[in-house]
Amino acid sequence: MTVHFIGAGPGAADLLTLRGCDILASCQTCLYAGSLIPEEILSHCPEGVNLINTAPIDLDKIIEHIEEAHEKGHDVARLHSGDLSVWSAMGEQLRRLKATGIPFSVTPGVPSFAAAAAALGAELTLPELVQSVVLTRTSGRATAMPESESLGNFGRTGATLCIHLSVHVLPKVIEELAPHYGGDCPVAIVWRASWPDQKIIHGTLETIEALTSDEITRTALIMVGRSLGAEKFGESRLYADDYDRRFRPRGIHPRFPETKG
Repeated sequence: MTVHFIGAGPGAADLLTLRGCDILASCQTCLYAGSLIPEEILSHCPEGVNLINTAPIDLDKIIEHIEEAHEKGHDVARLHSGDLSVWSAMGEQLRRLKATGIPFSVTPGVPSFAAAAAALGAELTLPELVQSVVLTRTSGRATAMPESESLGNFGRTGATLCIHLSVHVLPKVIEELAPHYGGDCPVAIVWRASWPDQKIIHGTLETIEALTSDEITRTALIMVGRSLGAEKFGESRLYADDYDRRFRPRGIHPRFPETKG
């Protein structure tokens, strides 16, 4: 028996990975975050599966359900939205499973920031403009932010910021970032990225608050940075004709001589 943690992706059912689909189809029990996992994804579960919505239950109850499945010898699919590596609450579950000796596996999912960038048709790192992306959030009731991880500190880097779980404090986000990025810096808010009712709001740090309606209250990602909608940036040397690389040797003495045979 194994507990399979699966990143279900940002929402669209066809963004679940092939591995995730296969594992779901093989598990007799599925615990899923009902407030964020669309029903279409659950269609990959086998007939007769024991479906458990974890939205209304606490951590102790979640582990209890897993232990019950373990006693029956049932594999468990533990579905979380997005990817499991950030803000998934997987870590605390793994700690308990390790303590009880219950085996587990982890299958990554498409993260929401990647789905949001795709919806914008944007590359978040552009040559000579920005080469770093910061995934962050603001303090909330469930989890406080360390003092060193303030928006102001991240803003000083000039990186593209993907700010999760923070649209409800948009004025605070703007206040902390405007001194570092400038009021004309592009901003995009992507609500329910990849879902059928996805919404995108384009603006700047000066205008975005007035453009955002009160209905955008959760499952929204704030993206801030000069790479959003940029047209003036350098071209990568990777595909330059005179760039010497392993698969396209150039020059009299190429760094990677072409292999024969």
